[in-house]
Amino acid sequence: MKVDLHIHSTASDGTWTPGEVVAAAVAAGLGAIAVTDHDSVANVAATRKLAEEAGLKFITGTEICSTKDDFCFHILGYGIDIDNKQLGELLAHNEQLLQDKDDDSVKLLIEQGWPLDFGEFLQYDYDRRRGGWKALAFLQDKGLCGDVNDFFSRIFTKEHDLAFPTFPSVKEVVDAIHGAGGVALCAHAASGFHGPGLAATLLELAKEDFDGFECYHSGHSKADTAALLTYCRQHQLLISGGSDCHGTFVPSRPLGRPAIDSSDLYLPGLL
Repeated sequence: MKVDLHIHSTASDGTWTPGEVVAAAVAAGLGAIAVTDHDSVANVAATRKLAEEAGLKFITGTEICSTKDDFCFHILGYGIDIDNKQLGELLAHNEQLLQDKDDDSVKLLIEQGWPLDFGEFLQYDYDRRRGGWKALAFLQDKGLCGDVNDFFSRIFTKEHDLAFPTFPSVKEVVDAIHGAGGVALCAHAASGFHGPGLAATLLELAKEDFDGFECYHSGHSKADTAALLTYCRQHQLLISGGSDCHGTFVPSRPLGRPAIDSSDLYLPGLL
């Protein structure tokens, strides 16, 4: 069956509600899905209920931020108990770090002369179905930022002294996922944005206790995917894949692309 195991919803920076995720998955002809919101499981239970009612296989999941050697690595947790206390505390910690970074980012831009008011930002709210996050939406509504690519290429940069916060270590995140009964896989390992690139990432993470890698991803080339598949098979590691779809927030990552069949993956006990 066709599968997509990397989908974001309104619980993080996606534009789709649980019902919209399931409707889109059915329309795309998918047979199995996983909602993997950034540092959140808020929409997992609701999406699971709707997915199962629609006849879809559903895998519980999340995508957790970690920090190693100044790089922000994303770690997918599959088959997790979403009510696990240790995991919940780690997710809440990361969500707070991201909220604080939003506040700090706006403060820094104000200090650098941007025409913004921090009090106004604190009172600001936005519709989560537009995707993204508070600081991005605020800057967009002020006419100071375009899309997400503009944000990361022009605003959230070293020149503005802006960078991701220091998240828990890879080991802490992997341990929390394992403690919640799940498996931990490195997401989009070939990304040059969330890591040093594929070859360096494999070297960086070789000593970490990963269960596998996301080999299929919308941002991976065929060569990237082939290299990751070879690596996972040589080391008897799990193999996952997904679009990293954010609804309409990131148009370049449509649901179900790349096309992945369940036989392409290696997730015993889950798929």
